[in-house]
Amino acid sequence: MNLSRGFTFISMVLVIIILAAFVGLGIYTVRLDYIVRSKFEGKRWEIPAKVFARPLELFNGALVTPDNLKQELKLLNYKKADNYESPGTYVDKGSMVYVHTRGFDFGDSTEPEQVLEVTTDGQQVTDVRSTQQNGTGIARLEPILVGGIYPRHNEDRVLIQLGKVPQPLIDALISTEDRKFYSHHGVSIRGIARAMVSNMTGGPRQGGSTLTQQLVKNFYLSPERTLKRKANEALMALLVELHYNKNDILEAYLNEVNLGQNGNHSINGFGLASQFYFGQPLNELKLPQMAFLVGLVKGPSLYNPWRNPELALERRNVVLHNMLITGRIDQQQYDDAIKTKLNVIKKPTVGQSLFPDFLDVVRRQLKEEYQEVDLTSEGLRIFTTLDPIVQTSANNAFDTTLKQLIKRNPKRLEGLQGAVTVANPENGEILAVVGGSGMFTGFNRAVDAKRQVGSLLKPVVYFNALESQRYSLNSPISDAPVSITGMGMKDWKPKNYDGQSHGTVPLVYALAHSYNLATVRLGWEMGIPSFINTLHTLGIDDDIKPYPSILLGAVNLSPMQVLGMYQVYAANGFRYAPRSIRSVVDAKGNPLQRYGLNVRQSLDPGGVYLLNYALQQVMRSGTGASAYATLPSNLNLAGKSGTTNDARDSWFAGYSGNYVAVVWLGHDDNRPIGLTGSSGALPVWINVMKQLNLAPVEPVQPTTVQWQWIDQASGNLSAQECPGAVYIPMLASTVPNQATSCGMLHIYGSQEAPYGETELDENGQPVYQQYARRVPEPADTGEASINLELPPDPDTGKPPVVRRFWSSE
Repeated sequence: MNLSRGFTFISMVLVIIILAAFVGLGIYTVRLDYIVRSKFEGKRWEIPAKVFARPLELFNGALVTPDNLKQELKLLNYKKADNYESPGTYVDKGSMVYVHTRGFDFGDSTEPEQVLEVTTDGQQVTDVRSTQQNGTGIARLEPILVGGIYPRHNEDRVLIQLGKVPQPLIDALISTEDRKFYSHHGVSIRGIARAMVSNMTGGPRQGGSTLTQQLVKNFYLSPERTLKRKANEALMALLVELHYNKNDILEAYLNEVNLGQNGNHSINGFGLASQFYFGQPLNELKLPQMAFLVGLVKGPSLYNPWRNPELALERRNVVLHNMLITGRIDQQQYDDAIKTKLNVIKKPTVGQSLFPDFLDVVRRQLKEEYQEVDLTSEGLRIFTTLDPIVQTSANNAFDTTLKQLIKRNPKRLEGLQGAVTVANPENGEILAVVGGSGMFTGFNRAVDAKRQVGSLLKPVVYFNALESQRYSLNSPISDAPVSITGMGMKDWKPKNYDGQSHGTVPLVYALAHSYNLATVRLGWEMGIPSFINTLHTLGIDDDIKPYPSILLGAVNLSPMQVLGMYQVYAANGFRYAPRSIRSVVDAKGNPLQRYGLNVRQSLDPGGVYLLNYALQQVMRSGTGASAYATLPSNLNLAGKSGTTNDARDSWFAGYSGNYVAVVWLGHDDNRPIGLTGSSGALPVWINVMKQLNLAPVEPVQPTTVQWQWIDQASGNLSAQECPGAVYIPMLASTVPNQATSCGMLHIYGSQEAPYGETELDENGQPVYQQYARRVPEPADTGEASINLELPPDPDTGKPPVVRRFWSSE
C-alpha cells in the first residue's frame, strides 16, 4: 500500500516536472520566437553611410581627355576588352572609346546600363552616342565609392536582392554548404549524424549546420561553442523556417555571412565580398570567382587569397567539384574553371577610404547636420564633389615633389609636411584635399593647420587701393623704407625679402614682385579697418587683431580658408560657400538634403578684374614666373606666392579658368624650412596643375572697366606705337584726362587748330595737346572720345570751337 502510494507520488512529481519543463520550454520558445521575428522583420543590419565621388559626366564639350576617361574607368575597375558585351567593360580605339556602363541609382534619378561611344579630340569630348535615349545630352558613369562611415562594430556590407544574385553563386553555395536546403525544415538530422560520425572516427572535421543554422548563428548568437548555444541554434532555426520562406532565408544569409576582414572592418555578405576581392559587382563575376567566394564560407581567414593562395585555390576547386557532382555544371565548365587563376585584386580598397583626407572634410560637414547613429546605421548615400582625377593628380604631385625637395636638403627638410586643396572656381565645389604626407592620422592639415600666410594677403591691399579709384595699375608707389608706430607696435620697420628698397615703382609691379615696403605704405593709406573688412568679405570669419603686420600676412589661416579667398578672385568677385557635398539620400533613394549653390557678389567686379590682371602679372614676370617653364603661356594663369618670417611657411595660391589650388609646406613644429613660396609650394602647385586639363583664365570684363594704352612714366594716355606705353585695364573713372603728344598723334592724327596758326612747343608738338582730356563714352557705342579744350582766341577773346575726335579702339 505504501509502495503504491510512493509510486503514485513519484509519478505525479514527474508529471509536474515534465509539465513544468514543457511550460518552461514553451515560454522559452515564445521568447526566442519574439527575438527571431523582431530582428528578421525589423532592422536587420546597421548599414554604414557610403560616400561617393562625383560621377564623371560625358557630353559634347566636356573637358575630358582620353587619358582622363581611361583613368576614371580604371578607378571604377572597368576591364579593357575586345568587345563591350558585358557591363563593366570598355574597348579602346584611341580617340574613340566604347564603354558598357553598369548603371547607377542616384536616388532622384537612375542612370541606365548602356553602351556609350565617346569621341574626343585629345582635350575634350566632341561626341557622345548611347544605346539609351537621353533628353539631357549628358551620360554619367557611376560614381566611385570613396569610403564609408562605419558603426562601432565596424561591420560593412552591400545589400543584395536574391533576384539579382547570379544563379551559379546560389548553385555553388547550395551544393557545398547545404544540398538539402530546399527540403529540410531548418535542421538536418542526417547532416548532424554524419558530422558526429566523421568527427568521432577521426575523419575530416565537418559541420552539420544547415544554411539556416549558420544564419541563426551569425545573425542572433555568439560564436561560443557550448551545448546551450547549439540547442538555441537548432530551435531558432526551426522557428525561422516556420515563419519565413526559403528565399527570404537565403537572401538574409547571402547578406549576413562573414567572408573576410580588412583591417578592423569585417566584410559581410557576397555583395561586398565581390568588391573586396575582385573590385567588381557580383553580377560581373565569372564562375571561378563565385566559387572562390563560396569557398570562403568555411573559413575566410584560412583561405585568405593573399596569405594562403594555394589553400584558397584548392578550396575553390573543391566548390567547383561539388557543383560538378551535383550536376550544377558540366565537365567542360569544370575543366575550364579549374584552369583559371584566382585573379583577386592586388590590394583591396573596400573598408579603407581611397581618399581619407577628403572623406574627413565630408565627415566634419555631415556631423554638423546629422546624428552619428544616422551616419553609421541608416545606409545613407552621400554624393560629394570629389573629382577622383584631380584628387589622384594632387596626391601624386604632392608626394613626388615633397620627396624631391627633401632629397635636396634632407637635414633641414626631413619630416616636411604640407597640404593641397583644389576647388572649382565657378561653383565653390571642393575637388581634392591632401591633408599631409604619409598615413592619415586624423590631423588634416588642409583644415587643422593654421599658419601665417605671408604675402598671400597682399592682394587684399591692392584690391582696396584699386577699388578706391585713387590708384590704377600703373600708379607710382613708393617702395622706400617705412617706420610705423602705434596700434600696438613700436617703430615697426618692415623690410623687403631681398633687404633692398626699390624706389618708386608701378603698383602692378610692386604686387608682381611682392614688395613689402610698397605694400605697407599702400595698406596703411587705405587703412587697417578696410583691410580687415575685406578679409571678412572674402569669408575669413576669424577675429583678426588690427596690427599693421597683418598687411604682410601675419594672420593664421588654414589652406582651406585661403582656398575660399582665392576662389572669390577667380570667380570675378562672386563668393561661393566652399562645399564638399552635393546631396544625401536615404537607403530607399529618397533625397534627404540638397546642397545648392550659395552665391553672392562679395567684391566689386571692376576692382577684381584689375586685381586679376595684376595676379596674372605675378605669373608673367613676378614670383610665379617659373610656372610658364612647364605650363602653356596662353592659360593666362593668376596666382600669388607667400613666405613667412624665417621661411617657416611656403605658400602658393593660384588658378586657371577651371581650377583654383592652394599649397602649403612647413614643419608641424614650426621650424624654418628655408623655402620661399616660389621655391617650395610653387613647384608642388605646378606639378598638380600640369596633370589637369586646364582652361585659360578669361574673366568677364565689367562695363566699368576700359582697356587703355598708358604711358608708364607720366601715367597719361598713350598709344601702342609710343615708347613706354602699356596696355592695361582701368576703371573708367580713373582714366587720365591728359594724353602724351605721341599718343595724340598716333590715335587721332594731326588736326588743324580752330583759329590762327597752330602754336608748336620746343619739340614741334602742338601746344593745345596738353589740354586734352577724357570724357565719358557715348552711351550708344563702344568707342572712346576725346575733347580738346583750347585757350581763348588771343585777338578776340572768344572761346574756341571744341572739336570732338572719335577713336574706334
